[in-house]
Amino acid sequence: MIPGIDQAGVTAWFQGQVPGVAPPLRFEAIAGGRSNLTYRVRDAAGATYVLRRPPLHGVLPSAHDMSREYRVISALAGTRVPVPATFGLCQDPAVSGAPFYVMAHVDGIVPRDETVVAASLDEPARAAAADSLVDALVALHQVDPDQVGLGQLGRREGYMERQLARWKRQLEQSQTRPLPTLDEVHRRLSAAVPTQVGPARIVHGDFRLDNLILSRDGQVLAVLDWELCTLGDPLADVGLLLVYWAEPGDDTLPLGTAPTLMPGFPTRAALAQAYATRAGRDLSQLGYYLAFAYWKLAVILEGVVARNATGAYGQGDDTWRGFAEVVVKLGDRALDRSRS
Repeated sequence: MIPGIDQAGVTAWFQGQVPGVAPPLRFEAIAGGRSNLTYRVRDAAGATYVLRRPPLHGVLPSAHDMSREYRVISALAGTRVPVPATFGLCQDPAVSGAPFYVMAHVDGIVPRDETVVAASLDEPARAAAADSLVDALVALHQVDPDQVGLGQLGRREGYMERQLARWKRQLEQSQTRPLPTLDEVHRRLSAAVPTQVGPARIVHGDFRLDNLILSRDGQVLAVLDWELCTLGDPLADVGLLLVYWAEPGDDTLPLGTAPTLMPGFPTRAALAQAYATRAGRDLSQLGYYLAFAYWKLAVILEGVVARNATGAYGQGDDTWRGFAEVVVKLGDRALDRSRS
C-alpha cells in the first residue's frame, strides 16, 4: 500500500484519461518534495508518468491547489518555458482521497544535492545549468499571461501586499512556537513596499535549482513545482532564487544542502547580473525582495516543520527536524536585509 494512493481508483482514472496506458500500475513515492506529494507511476508496458497530490493532511486554505498547478503547466506548454506535458486533472477526492494531476515523466537530472551533482554534472555542465536556468526564468517573465490564457490567474496590482498578507496568514496557521523576529520583519516589509516596475507577469513562486530537470550537459528540460505560481512582480522570483543560491562563506543553508557551493556554479552576483541583462530589468530594489524571500522561506519551512510533526508526509524521513533552527536563522537574515 502506498500512502496517498488508492491503487484501484487511480488505475481506473488512468484507463479513462491516459491514452495507451497498460495496467497494472506501479507507484513509487519520489523523495525530495517538501510540499505536494509526487509519485512515479509505471505501467506494464514500461511507460512512466508522474502524479502530484497534496500532503496527506494539514493542508492550509489556498495551498496545494492541484487545479492551479495543472492549469499553469498546461498553459505554458506552447511557450519557451520548458514544462512537462500534462495528461489530466482529477478533482474528485473520492478517487484517491484528494485531487491530483498526471504529467509526463521527463528523464533527466534533478540536482537536489551535492551527491547527485557530483555524479551527473561536470563543471562545464554546472555553468551551463546556471546559464540555462536564467534563460528559463527570463522566458517565463516574458510570457504575456493574456496570450496563454492565464490572464485571470491572479490580480495584477498589489502583488507584494497580497503576498505579505498571505504568508502572514500561513504563519499564523502553522507556526509551532512564538517567532517574534518574523512578526517584526513582516511589519517592516509591509511599511516599505516598493513600486512594481513594469506589468505583472507570471511568477513561479519557488524558482530554484532543485525544481528543475536538467540534461547531462546542463540544459533545463523542465521546470517543476508550480503550486505557488500567480501573476505579480518578477523580482520576487529573482529574490527567492538568490536566497536559495548558496555560495562559499554562507553559514545557513535553507535546505541543508547546496549544490551551488560546488565548483562551476557562478556567484549570486553573477547570476543576478545575467538575469538583469537578459531580462532588461532594473535590480536596484533587489534588497527588499531578498528580505521578503528570506522571510517567506522561513514561513514555508515553519509550515514544513508543522506538517511533518503531524505525519502529513508519512514516516521515515526526519531531516525536517533541523528546519526549526533554520527558520530562526532565516528570520534573522530577513531582519538584517529589511534594515538596509
